[in-house]
Amino acid sequence: MQADFLDAHERHWTDAEGLFQTGRWANADHLYGVAAECGLKRLMLAFGMPYDSTRDRPAEGRDQVHANKIWDRYESYRCGHHQGAAYALSTPNPFSDWDVAQRYAHQSNFDQARTQAHQSGASVVRALIKKAQKDGLL
Repeated sequence: MQADFLDAHERHWTDAEGLFQTGRWANADHLYGVAAECGLKRLMLAFGMPYDSTRDRPAEGRDQVHANKIWDRYESYRCGHHQGAAYALSTPNPFSDWDVAQRYAHQSNFDQARTQAHQSGASVVRALIKKAQKDGLL
């Protein structure tokens, strides 16, 4: 299957919101991270991230990372693009305590406060996606 970072961003966000509303903190938390990762990777493509279409993934290994590390990688592409100034991340990396391997963790490790912090981070990415769509970048 071909990667579609924008569609993945939108569906993971939607599912995370539904899970959040029902207090399913562990899965909501995981999907907020995945939604942020996918949204940032879509923006990185618009800002010139090299992509290996044969392997259907970012060409550089350092861009094949998840929410906790992609936040910082995004900045390297944004800063190097002529439209990048309008797409800065407004907060420090809210996913520094998030890891894709946490999908294996027991759900008692997740609570509303932790999940809300990641929801806020994903919301920042969502706003940048909407701005890029409005501006014609995406």
